Amino acid sequence: MLSKWIAALAALGLISLASTARAETPGELQALLASAMAEGQVPAMGAVVIRDGKVEAVAVRGVRRADQPAAVRLDDRWIIGSTAKPQTVALIARLVDRGVLSWDAPLAKMLPDLASGMRPEYRTVTLVQLLSHHAGLPENLTDLSLFDGYFKDRRPLAAQRLDYIVRALAEAPAYAPGTDFGYSNTGFLIAALVAERATGKTYETLIRQEVFAPLGMTTAGFAATGPGQPMGHDKGAPVGPSNPDMFAPAGNLHMSLGDWAKFNLDQLAGARGHGRLLSAASYRLMQSAQPNGTGGLDWGLQPAIAGRQGPVMVHGGSDGFWFAYVVLFPGTGNGALVIDNASAEMGGDAAARTVLKALLTGLAPSL
Repeated sequence: MLSKWIAALAALGLISLASTARAETPGELQALLASAMAEGQVPAMGAVVIRDGKVEAVAVRGVRRADQPAAVRLDDRWIIGSTAKPQTVALIARLVDRGVLSWDAPLAKMLPDLASGMRPEYRTVTLVQLLSHHAGLPENLTDLSLFDGYFKDRRPLAAQRLDYIVRALAEAPAYAPGTDFGYSNTGFLIAALVAERATGKTYETLIRQEVFAPLGMTTAGFAATGPGQPMGHDKGAPVGPSNPDMFAPAGNLHMSLGDWAKFNLDQLAGARGHGRLLSAASYRLMQSAQPNGTGGLDWGLQPAIAGRQGPVMVHGGSDGFWFAYVVLFPGTGNGALVIDNASAEMGGDAAARTVLKALLTGLAPSL
């Protein structure tokens, strides 16, 4: 399942920095990746350094599969986990900007045919609450055996999501909607269904039209990376996906480092009034903390990170076999993206954090 960015990034902030190196060139970045990988069994890593709203350096190192010699390339696709959640938010924001959707419409009005079957607590939930983890929804379906069934489901992806959502809306809330923060993948699937119903198009079509195409993200796709691309790893061997294809709105996307950077560059530009994708109001909403929490839609917002001055926009993601982190400094236009294709047991999370912490020393002043 997709991991919680809030726990991962909070932990990162509690660990002291072991390196003060600045990786500003591809060669320096390569060396940093090599050093981090040497501490574990990580087959491959990639990283992007952003400075003043531009990509300063990008590098990859390692092999696509631990059992084969093919090296990773700069244009390879990586599963970016929950760091793709802001891209689903951007899709919804595009529809709101055009008046197709409303941030504050109640769920019973947006999905009227499901209203009678949903728990009454969910009927007044809004898109803002769904996309900021304030809707009261549990993280995923309680019965994981039902979740696992979607791996073998041959129905269209939109039909699978609808089936999942009907079940989820019949389950008791984890807390009263609007009163607390509770990380939820389910909320993003519901928001995707709302968009599908409003437009008559699938989530996959919509995000290609509304996010990937406008930003020139030509390598972006869904779920497994496919033959000849990096694979996730566990116990020293390549493994298949841990999330079914229908889970894409919650973060099950893949793309090249360059395309991953394009989206995050646009978010940085939007913070400074120059974004291409969304209205100024939508960037502001995405990047502003919601009541009863420290996150926006869907950014973690922090005053500092790992001893470096903020403000900071953060997100982390993993399906257990990949680890991805995004840290952006909206005030300066600086940031870093780090990814690898290994489980925590193989050192994937540790390697990603090592690289990220080292990069942050050159991107923001110390506290």
